[in-house]
Amino acid sequence: MHAQRDDSVKVLFLAVVAASAWMFLASGKTSAQTTARTPQAGKAASQVAKEASPRSIVKHILILGIDGLHAFDLENYVQSHPASALAKLKQTGVDYVEASTSKPSDSFPGILAIVTGGSPFSTGVYYETSYDRLLSPPGSKCAAKGTQVALDESIDVNADAVDGGGLDPHKLPLDGSRGCVPVYPHDLLRVNTVFEVIHAAGLRTAWADKSPSYEIVNGPSGHGVDDLFLPELHANRSSKSLVKIEAFDDLRLQGILNEIAGKDHTGGHTAPVPAIFGMTFQAITVGQKLQAGMGYIDGTGTPSAALASAIDYTDKSIEKILDALQGHDLSSSTAVILTAKHGQTPIDTTKLQIVDEKIVPRILGGVAKDLVAESSGDDVLLVWLKDPSKTSEAVAALSAHQAEAHISRIISGAALRLLFPDPQVDSRAPDIVIEPELGVIYTSLSSPAIAEHGGFQDLDTHVPLLISNPAFPAHEIHASVQTAQIAPTILRLLKLDPEKLKAVQIEKTQPLPEF
Repeated sequence: MHAQRDDSVKVLFLAVVAASAWMFLASGKTSAQTTARTPQAGKAASQVAKEASPRSIVKHILILGIDGLHAFDLENYVQSHPASALAKLKQTGVDYVEASTSKPSDSFPGILAIVTGGSPFSTGVYYETSYDRLLSPPGSKCAAKGTQVALDESIDVNADAVDGGGLDPHKLPLDGSRGCVPVYPHDLLRVNTVFEVIHAAGLRTAWADKSPSYEIVNGPSGHGVDDLFLPELHANRSSKSLVKIEAFDDLRLQGILNEIAGKDHTGGHTAPVPAIFGMTFQAITVGQKLQAGMGYIDGTGTPSAALASAIDYTDKSIEKILDALQGHDLSSSTAVILTAKHGQTPIDTTKLQIVDEKIVPRILGGVAKDLVAESSGDDVLLVWLKDPSKTSEAVAALSAHQAEAHISRIISGAALRLLFPDPQVDSRAPDIVIEPELGVIYTSLSSPAIAEHGGFQDLDTHVPLLISNPAFPAHEIHASVQTAQIAPTILRLLKLDPEKLKAVQIEKTQPLPEF
């Protein structure tokens, strides 16, 4: 016990000694693609500072994803609730106030950016529902090529079951190049995840998310996460009620508390506290978009009573997590990363306009019958064509109906290749991306939703990104960064090599400034 106290005193002393050097690094401006570094001439001194830095004591990474949370939501809440858990995180955190999530800002590319360091360019995953020109439809025995690729509850054995019953192989696309086997979500991922790298280093990994298809975070190996908890969001219609969605969050929250206590997520087995673990909260995203009367009451982001309640609930949940970390003497050795897969659009509900999701396939049907192989999106639309040679004609038709379809921008050809691989070469890249006018959601005309995500606009992509530890001097960084930079930062904090991530190699993703 005395030796442990002595070690703690030494760590604290080193942290204090290094604080001024760390703050000096914090004062310098950096870009999203560069990390904080001293000149080569100061390498020895910077290495000493790095070893003595409070960051050197981090043994655990806890990711708290809050779906739907905008950067301004965090700022507003902290200002109005200075004693909140979110405020406590900011008081000991490096706050990247100009952070952007993936494009598209759908949940799947959103979470994959965080755990791979890559965009759809390298991951090959574009949306919850997409298309692959080489895979075959479920049940086809690979007699045909080209199929929808679904990652939603439709591929569960039973979406009404709490665990979804797992994934149903009979509902999955088939890969003829591998003997016509079912393609599970993790098989779709073209790059590895931080979970795989950390697991391979002999450290324990855990994660909790909102449906069985999030087993994709396992990575291509299928085994990156030691303790994976994936209940189904749509069971018991949880996504249709604030009360039910909070109970759904509570279910996974308890798993995190069990892991902090040195057990697995069930609480039934003793296990080491994971080197990386976390969850995604859903209450706020439901409070933002469920139905009229929820969301925001004005264009400045004032939350309605329902949304304010969801934010309060989430804050109290995070407080339970912080209290548990402190109670188990894990606060000083844990870096808490607060972020979001996506924001939500619109916040000004007077701008909301529901547009029939069938309008684009109907317009393109005038170019050629059944030209659209798949169109997927919400406040963005990704379009895959059965005959890509007709892309120019399709774009011309959309341009002619731009006002009718409420289209702001049509992206194809060279402009598309700046975002994604060439669809003429890549089996999954869309042929056309449609950005609608602000406030437009492509969905069923009967949908009660008042906001959605997936698009490229600021309200969809500008999310919070905060890395907190009691030893970190609190400050803001205004350089533009991306949530994809979280992945290499995680590995650096755990003293692992960020270059072990394939997406980092492909896209040259850098750790966040100062890490």
